[in-house]
Amino acid sequence: MDEAVKLETTGSAWGGGASPFAVNWNKLMMWLFIVTDALLFVGFLASYGFARLASPSWPDRAHVFHLEFIAAMTFVLISSSATMATAVGAAQRGNRKTAVRFLLLTMLGGLAFLSMQVYEWTNLIRAGASLHANPWGVAQFGSYFFMITGFHGTHVFLGVLILLITAIRTMTGRSTAEGVELTGLYWHFVDLVWVFIFTLFYLF
Repeated sequence: MDEAVKLETTGSAWGGGASPFAVNWNKLMMWLFIVTDALLFVGFLASYGFARLASPSWPDRAHVFHLEFIAAMTFVLISSSATMATAVGAAQRGNRKTAVRFLLLTMLGGLAFLSMQVYEWTNLIRAGASLHANPWGVAQFGSYFFMITGFHGTHVFLGVLILLITAIRTMTGRSTAEGVELTGLYWHFVDLVWVFIFTLFYLF
């Protein structure tokens, strides 16, 4: 009897009209987006890794980048994940004021990161780096650097806009705790992608 009830319950869950894992469509769509976008970044980074290994030489990162500055950029972005997590926690507790404050702090962290990236790009461009050439001798280096960091920077910029919209909606009571959580999922994904970019471009 118990087995029959179990089979009936399982069948109804997978039979349509219900989520088998109790995940609503908003969160499911966000996870699908994150997975597909992650695969795109994996393709970019794998292509970069192949080009680097196939090249007989590659620019020395210590001669191209100011590593202390890049470390500061990374610290700013990783710290914004902490403020984002605090905003999510506050929203789940119903503390709207705290959630808005930490959403805005996260947004400021994103803006600080973008400003630092613009500064880095400006210095490299002034040094002669472009999509087609650079003074360090490997043409593909500039192509991969500007393409991958630019693509990630676009994600950060979109994330800042999403944070602003979420903060306004939370402030006016139109955003739920789940809305803040979905924004947090996106922001944590953007931060995680940067960890891999930072590791491949600046550490190795």
